[in-house]
Amino acid sequence: MINYKQLIQKAQNALKFSYSPYSNFKVGACVLTKSNNTYVGANIENATFGATICAERVAIDSAIMNNDKEIVCIAIVSQSGDYTFPCGICRQVMAEFSNDMEIVVAKNENDYKIYKLEDLLPHNFTQKDIK
Repeated sequence: MINYKQLIQKAQNALKFSYSPYSNFKVGACVLTKSNNTYVGANIENATFGATICAERVAIDSAIMNNDKEIVCIAIVSQSGDYTFPCGICRQVMAEFSNDMEIVVAKNENDYKIYKLEDLLPHNFTQKDIK
């Protein structure tokens, strides 16, 4: 069973590593893999904006760099105090590794919603489409 509160807490802790001098919008994420490992990320902005990387992709990339590619769940929080959903690019990156992963968007560890990726990105483009 997934401990959502623990994932949300880890994502909240990641907020302090956000580098967001342009938007001042801090985002933290925590990925859980099938091997029961967790990886965190925070958004890292760049003056050219196109080079900015979202917290979700930082966490996913960290899992991939540790050869831990079977993602089960990702928790996402922001400083806004509201639910923060992954952007389109992050959703597409998520689809690369698991179409049925759970996405937890949280205001805090007691107020969160859980979605399946396929609900947030239906008819996505994956490896099966280019074979």
